[in-house]
Amino acid sequence: MTAVAHYIQRNTTKADETVSLTYDARLLRRKKLVTDAGSPFLVDLAQTTSVDAGDAFVLPDGRHVTVMAAEEPLMRITGDLVRLAWHIGNRHAPCAITPTALIVQREKVMRAMLEHLGATVTDFDGPFTPEGGAYGHGRTMGHDHSHSHAH
Repeated sequence: MTAVAHYIQRNTTKADETVSLTYDARLLRRKKLVTDAGSPFLVDLAQTTSVDAGDAFVLPDGRHVTVMAAEEPLMRITGDLVRLAWHIGNRHAPCAITPTALIVQREKVMRAMLEHLGATVTDFDGPFTPEGGAYGHGRTMGHDHSHSHAH
C-alpha cells in the first residue's frame, strides 16, 4: 500500500527522504509522487498548496519527505534590472532576484520581450525558487489580494 501524506511541515530540517520537483510541480493538491530514492507516495492535501523547497510531506509513519527544487530550464537576465523587473512583474511571471540578475523560467515570448527591452538573456538549467507573492506568502496567483479596488 502507498503511504499518503495529508499535511506539510514548513521549512523543516528533518529529511528521511527527498523528492525533487520543478517550480510548477510544487503547486499541488492530490498527486502521486516518487522520492529521489524511488519510493512512491501519494500527496492528498485539503486544498491546492504551493510547496516550497525545504518543506516536507509527513507520511503516516512519521517519515519526512523533504522537497528539493529540481533543475529546470531557466533564463538569467541582466541589464537595467529595475526596469526589467517591472516588466516581468507586470506579466505576473515568477521571478528570482539576485543582486546581479533576474531569473525566470525559459519561455520564448518572455525572452523576446526582454531582449526587445535591451536585456542580455542567458539560458541555463538550475533550481528555481522565485520570490513569494506580494501579499504575505506563497505564489502570486492572479490579482486578487483580498480587497476591493473601489477606492
